[in-house]
Amino acid sequence: MKLRHIEPSDYYKISPLLNDWWGGRNMTNMLPKLFFDHFNDTSLAAEKDERMIGFLIGFLSQSHPEEAYIHFVGVHPQYRNNKVGHRLYSEFFKIVKQKGCHTVRCVTSPVNTGSINFHTRMGFSIESGDKTINGINVTSNYDGMNQDRVLFVKELNLEKGVLKHL
Repeated sequence: MKLRHIEPSDYYKISPLLNDWWGGRNMTNMLPKLFFDHFNDTSLAAEKDERMIGFLIGFLSQSHPEEAYIHFVGVHPQYRNNKVGHRLYSEFFKIVKQKGCHTVRCVTSPVNTGSINFHTRMGFSIESGDKTINGINVTSNYDGMNQDRVLFVKELNLEKGVLKHL
């Protein structure tokens, strides 16, 4: 597997894959081309045999200079459980830490139990919300009316070795 920075042209490779990778859920509206144009240095593509098998779209917060945000991550269903997500996140942590960030944030839907489990295994904490769904703290209406989300935070300066394998 090869990791590299996202390029603007990757939008045309990744966008057609999104709904399939999410089991038919409509996800393409969540990832407009602007992310590929403006966040290249903190976003990553994972390829195997020149085939896209994963990606991570992340950026540095302008409002909170010591924080980074992971906006969207996808791994080809055939490559899940092969450490693709782990490698993408670890490389992102390395990049943003070098840029002075110590905190990484991201969100997911409360129905996405795979994402919730992945993030907690990667050392993210779930932030307190205003309600609980299936034992998970959730923030109501975070992404609009009836768009509840699980909010995650990870402190990189507390990690002692997450980057040793890179």
